[in-house]
Amino acid sequence: MTITLITGANKGIGYETARQLLALGHVVYIGARDAERGEKAAATLGARFVQLDVTDDASVSGALATIDAAEGRLDVLVNNAGILADGTADGPTALRAFDTNAVGMVRVTEAALPLLRRSSNPTVVTVSSSAGSFWAVTNPERPEFNLPLALYSASKSAATMLTVQYAKSMPGIKFNAVEPGTTATDLTAAFGIGRTPQESARVVVRFATLDAGGPSGTFQDDNGEVPW
Repeated sequence: MTITLITGANKGIGYETARQLLALGHVVYIGARDAERGEKAAATLGARFVQLDVTDDASVSGALATIDAAEGRLDVLVNNAGILADGTADGPTALRAFDTNAVGMVRVTEAALPLLRRSSNPTVVTVSSSAGSFWAVTNPERPEFNLPLALYSASKSAATMLTVQYAKSMPGIKFNAVEPGTTATDLTAAFGIGRTPQESARVVVRFATLDAGGPSGTFQDDNGEVPW
């Protein structure tokens, strides 16, 4: 039995990742800020719910304590929660973007490490973005070249780097970042672009189900490693 926690999983890619992992036999904990939405999503899927706001230390520690008490370990952590932070690029918006997309990942990962270390095959997947890739945003042939999301892009660059650094410092745990593909979710509704969350969740699921010999410290999409 594989115990999995997915942050920001009451909708979009997180929700679909939960659905696909449940179908593979995982025990899935859906983490969500909004208890009502999170509980509804968990009930619909047959998952379990923990209230988890990645910007709140007490919320994060409480969620992991709940999983610890119920399961005694965590096998897979999917750092999925994120915000687009579009609009005005001011100090408060920048702080919110980094607090959710990068610092939030650190909060949850650090709280989860004691539980992950009790797993026989501990795995951490960060849902990042090629919008945070220098290669992609400077390549006129890539859609990221014209994406006006400075704070989102910069915070996703940080999330990818954090993933690589965790992998280097903790060789006993697999850490990988993934680009799920441009996806039609609440985040991208204003742009009117993207494929279904079902399609995009597949790469997340692939890295959440790596065997013990799987890669670590990589940034990948459907087609393999992404330059960044």
